[in-house]
Amino acid sequence: MDLGLEGRVALVTASSSGLGRASAEALAAEGAKVVLTARGESKLRQVESDLSQRGAEVLAIADDISRPDAPAALVAAAMEHFGHLDIVVANAGGPPQGRALEVDDDAIHQALETNMLASVRLVRAALPHMTERGWGRFCCIASYSIVQPLPNLALSNLARTALWAWAKTAAADIARQGGSITLNLVCPGPHTTPRMVELGGMAGSMGDPADFGRVVAFLCSSSASFVNGAAIVVDGGSTTAL
Repeated sequence: MDLGLEGRVALVTASSSGLGRASAEALAAEGAKVVLTARGESKLRQVESDLSQRGAEVLAIADDISRPDAPAALVAAAMEHFGHLDIVVANAGGPPQGRALEVDDDAIHQALETNMLASVRLVRAALPHMTERGWGRFCCIASYSIVQPLPNLALSNLARTALWAWAKTAAADIARQGGSITLNLVCPGPHTTPRMVELGGMAGSMGDPADFGRVVAFLCSSSASFVNGAAIVVDGGSTTAL
């Protein structure tokens, strides 16, 4: 299937490893030009080199997506370098573990900044450019905890479900504006990523990040034009919630 991504420009945040990198690789494999960003310079440059060697057009920018002004700066850099921006994959490292009654206000604020507000800011910054061209795709990487909260990840549960509530309403607002612009969440379960190592692993099988990346690529494609305001759970059947 031709996903219609040849020549599209995609900004993928937190893309130096894990599911962000897998998403960037999947988009590049479909012919998209990719703007990579992450806090760690060395890992970011390695991904840039790997994708460039595969023939992809890549721009790498070291930045911290949780900074309030970072989303707008990244969108501006993509526009300046490539002339347009068609796809935003909003991703960020997950917050630390902690049970609901143990986390303090500072931890909650930081989780919301990184795992909710950063995505909101990216959408706000990029939407006018997509509206001008009449086409765009937003894909926010969240977690399967939006359908089945995880007991020791209270901060993630809070921030991801807050993002989902915002995205569901924002997607409808975007649809009313017309044009082929969509906003969806993709919600991973356990995959073989550094985040899973940080969490101490999970019982049962874990997914291949490359497979997850291909789901993201489909949601960002021309073929997914009628998928809007959806939360696609990619967890291998781990959750039992309806």
